[in-house]
Order: sequence, then C-alpha cells, then structure tokens
Amino acid sequence: MSLAAGFASDAQAKRIYEGQEAAALRCSNTLALTAVALSRAGLITDVEKEVMLGITIRILDRHVDGTWQQKKRALEVMRDRRNIPDTLDDYRKNAAHCLRQFPIN
Repeated sequence: MSLAAGFASDAQAKRIYEGQEAAALRCSNTLALTAVALSRAGLITDVEKEVMLGITIRILDRHVDGTWQQKKRALEVMRDRRNIPDTLDDYRKNAAHCLRQFPIN
C-alpha cells in the first residue's frame, strides 16, 4: 500500500507513505471516521469519541513520520479514497488488529 500526500505549495515537500506508515494511516483514518460516525448516530458519547480520536493522534505520532501538516494531508487523501461503508467495515474487521499492530503505550 502506498499513499502520496501532496501540497499546493512547492515549499512543502510531497510525501509518499508506504508499508507500515501507510497501514498506520489507514488505521488512523478508520478509527477517526468511525468515531465521528458513531458519535453523530448517538451510539457513543462525546467522551468515547474523543478517546478514539486521541488514539488516532497517538498512532500518527508514534508510527508515521513527517510533519503534522503532511500527516493531515495524507489522512485527507485516505479519507477521499475510501467510502464510509468500506471504512466502517474496515473498523469491524481490523480495529483490534490495528491497536495491536500500532501500540500507543
């Protein structure tokens, strides 16, 4: 898996994420999108949503190189490539694996 995160400005380098970093981005995207979707549906509390979003940030911080701007752009690219049903299906199938593969402690 690879993911290219480009920027409009030449001053900001284009970053390509592959392998483990791309997998960490996909896990982060899955957790973040699911947290927001479940919260909007009233299935989890705001506190639970914030915990899930915090886990997303920790995965990005510990397992993905680059600036926060590059990571944010890569998440936007990932979000735009994946539809919501597929992302929620990823969550059901892979959330536990993501947390084992990308520990936050």
